[in-house]
Amino acid sequence: MKAIIQANSRTYTIYIDQPLDISIPFRASKENVNAWYLPPPKIYPAKVKGWTGSVKEGAAVNFNTIEFNPHAHGTHTECVGHITEELHTINSCLTQFLFVAEVITVVPEFLDGDFIISDKQLRYAIGNKKREAVVIRTLPNTRDKLSRQYPHTNPPYLTEAAAIYLREKGVKHLLIDTPSVDKEKDDGQLLAHKAFWNVEGEMRMDATITELIYVPNSVLDGKYILNILIAPFENDASPSKPILYKLYDKETPKPS
Repeated sequence: MKAIIQANSRTYTIYIDQPLDISIPFRASKENVNAWYLPPPKIYPAKVKGWTGSVKEGAAVNFNTIEFNPHAHGTHTECVGHITEELHTINSCLTQFLFVAEVITVVPEFLDGDFIISDKQLRYAIGNKKREAVVIRTLPNTRDKLSRQYPHTNPPYLTEAAAIYLREKGVKHLLIDTPSVDKEKDDGQLLAHKAFWNVEGEMRMDATITELIYVPNSVLDGKYILNILIAPFENDASPSKPILYKLYDKETPKPS
């Protein structure tokens, strides 16, 4: 099944039966991806007055309780409420869900003991393209990102200048395959978060950051339609399922 999309004054085809899922699932396991020093997620049958919500234990339905933290346990999308005293929720800030996105691949640079993603690297990768969303895949890109234990590993992060560049270029939705756009231990400075959302100026209420994605190597760099799917949490962040759809010229035959 295909859909016709108009983007940047051109007409494209997307095949909606060929989604490219770049999310990491939440699993009740020590093998679940983990950041920020928390124990793994828990999924277990609810118990009410002697009744256990498990078909295996005689119930008519499975009725599970889930304990997790969206920032620590999988792909999540967050809004400016992540760093403001005032409550702003992802459910109220993210009201559109389809965007033209550019997938880029970056080898973080080593600087002063850290691996960083600089504005120079982003300028080179994005060039003069105008995109609503940018999806950053870092190298090396191995499948262990699906279960990596990140605490105390100082993963790569964006410099403040890189976040400013994206903001000034008009990028509203930033997706990255690390636990945070900021350094793991930065004494609460959060320079990239603050710069991207412009908290010192007119805050970008409709801008989002999605962290802990995984972009398979089979997904080539280039232009896509991005669909950000979230759960309707009235919270600063929600688990999310970003989906990419490759853009084809209107008359391109369906790829196998």
